[in-house]
Amino acid sequence: MRRLLLWAWEQTFGPEIRRVEADATAYRNSPAGRQIDSKTVIVLLTVAAALTAQNFTSHPSDLQPAVGFVARQLGGAEAGDDAKEWLRDRSATQLGRLTWWACSAYATYVGIPLLVIVFVLREKPTDYGLKVRGWHHGWKIYLVFVAVMVPLVWFFSAEARFQASYPFFKIQSADEIGRDLMRWEILYALQFVALEFFFRGFIVHGTKHQFGAYSTFVMTVPYCMIHFGKPMPECVASIIAGVALGLMSLATSSVWLGAALHVSVAWGMDICALSRRGLL
Repeated sequence: MRRLLLWAWEQTFGPEIRRVEADATAYRNSPAGRQIDSKTVIVLLTVAAALTAQNFTSHPSDLQPAVGFVARQLGGAEAGDDAKEWLRDRSATQLGRLTWWACSAYATYVGIPLLVIVFVLREKPTDYGLKVRGWHHGWKIYLVFVAVMVPLVWFFSAEARFQASYPFFKIQSADEIGRDLMRWEILYALQFVALEFFFRGFIVHGTKHQFGAYSTFVMTVPYCMIHFGKPMPECVASIIAGVALGLMSLATSSVWLGAALHVSVAWGMDICALSRRGLL
C-alpha cells in the first residue's frame, strides 16, 4: 500500500514539485535572491498578525473592553454601553457565537491576506492557490486520501474527547437536529475553505519562491499550533495533513482540492460523532 501511494504521488505531483524546487533554487542564485526578500518578510509578518488578530477577536466578549472604550470616547458613556450590549447580543445564542467565530476566521484567514496581496504585494490572488483552472488535477489522490481517512475518522469518533468536541454546534437530542445545525455546517465548511487559502495558499505560495517545497514545512508549524487544545490524535494528524495538503497545493497551484478534502473529513467527523451518540 505504501509503495502504491508513493508511486501514485510521484506520477501525479512529482514533476511539479521538482519544478517548484528548481524555480526556488534559480531565484536564490539570482541577484534578487541575494538581497533581502521583502515578500517573504511581508507574508510571514502578515501571518503572525492575522493569527494574533483571530486569537483576540474569535469571541464577541474578547472585543467588549476595546470596543466599549472606543465607543465611549467617540459618543459618550451611553454609546459605550450600547456597543457592549450589541456584542453581548451576538453571544446570546449558540449559533450566534459560532457565526461570530466563523466570520472572524473569514476576516483573518482571507480578508487580511487578500488586502496584503492586492495592495501591498500588488499581485493576483489567483497566484495564491485560488485559481479554478486545473483545480481537480490529482483527484485520484484525493479519493485515496478519503479512503484512508474514512475508517480513521470512524475509529477516533468513538473516543470521548472527540465526541465532546464534535460537532462544535452542541445538541443533546435528535429533536435538536434542524436548520440551525445545517446553517452551522455550511459556515463550518466555508471556514475550512478560508483556512486552506491562508495556510496552503497564502503561506505556501507566498514563500515558495524562497523556500521551494520547504514552504510546506514552514506552513505546517503554525498549522499544527492552531490545533493545540484539540484531542492529541487530531493535533498529530494535523502535521501529516499539513505536509500532504501543502505539497498538493504546490503541485496543483490550487487549494480547492485540499479544501474539499478538509470539508469531507470535518463533516465526516461530525456525522460519525452524532451517530456514535445515537443522534442520527
